[in-house]
Amino acid sequence: MTTTQSAKATTAQFGRYILVGGMNTGVTLLTIFVLKSLLGVNPYLSNAAGYVAGLINSFLWNRLWVFRSKGHTTHEALRFLVGFAACYLLQLFIVWSLTSWPPVGDILWHIRLPWSGATFTLSGYGIVTIFAMGIYTIANYLYNRLVTFRHPRPL
Repeated sequence: MTTTQSAKATTAQFGRYILVGGMNTGVTLLTIFVLKSLLGVNPYLSNAAGYVAGLINSFLWNRLWVFRSKGHTTHEALRFLVGFAACYLLQLFIVWSLTSWPPVGDILWHIRLPWSGATFTLSGYGIVTIFAMGIYTIANYLYNRLVTFRHPRPL
C-alpha cells in the first residue's frame, strides 16, 4: 500500500469513526428520552442506561465497521472500556484545569442571533468542553486504532 493509499484509508476510517460517534450520541439520547420521558424511569438511571447503550453501540460498530477487527471480542471489549475511561478522564482533566483558570473560567458571552432575536450564553465552560471533546475524540480514535483493535488485517 502506498503512502497516499494509506492516508486515504486512514481518513476514511476516521470518517467512519466520526459517523459512529454521531450514532452513539443518537442512541444515548434516544435511550435516555425513552426511559425517562416515556417510561418514567429515574433520570439518573435513565442517563446511566443511555451511556451504557451508547458505549455498547460504539464498541460493536467500531469493532465491525470502523476497524473491521477479527480479534478476541472479550479482550477487545475490556481494552475498549479502559480506553473509554482513560480518554474520558483526560477530557475531564482538561475541562477542570482550563475552567479553573480565571481568564477562561470567567468567560461569559451573551450572543444575540440577528435573524431571530434570540439570545444564548456561551461560557468558558462551554468553550472548553467543546475543545476537550475534540481532544477526547482524537485520543480515543488513536487508542482504539493502536491498542484496542490493533490486529493486523490482510490487504
